[in-house]
Amino acid sequence: MGRTVTAKHRVNHLIRLPEVRVIGSEGEQLGILKTSEALKRAHEGGFDLVEVAPTSTPPVCRIMDYGKFKYEQSKKEHKTRQHQKSTQVKEIKLRPRTDKHDLQTKVRRIVEFLEEGIKTKVTVMFRGREMANQNLGRQAMGKIREELKDVATIEMEPRMEGRNLYMIVSPKN
Repeated sequence: MGRTVTAKHRVNHLIRLPEVRVIGSEGEQLGILKTSEALKRAHEGGFDLVEVAPTSTPPVCRIMDYGKFKYEQSKKEHKTRQHQKSTQVKEIKLRPRTDKHDLQTKVRRIVEFLEEGIKTKVTVMFRGREMANQNLGRQAMGKIREELKDVATIEMEPRMEGRNLYMIVSPKN
């Protein structure tokens, strides 16, 4: 049977050893058999001979449906990936002279993200001469911190990086 084979398992004709310990399709021990005899038994049942423990002496092979085995393995991997939670970070950008009402809108949006369990990066962008008035940006950050104190924890305090002042907030546990 021509099958694609992973590096972990050798199947059928790829097993080049004279003798192997064989486990049957129902999990029963068949003992140590010549590889040709083990292959014959596997083919009689419509199965494959798969090497599962190549380092033991003699190597252990199992009679199984390799295609079904690979299918079930991929289903398990898919299920574990499905249950993993990827960390997502959303970003809210504003300017140092952002109006009070616009700031409230931005805060509402941050609260929505936090309620969904998403970390949020709040960025105040400075352009040109605004760099001389960084205190306006820090005041805006202070207002946002005050608004979010009940629903968020400050994961990273506000800090300057280039022309941007930013902080990271995460949902309160």
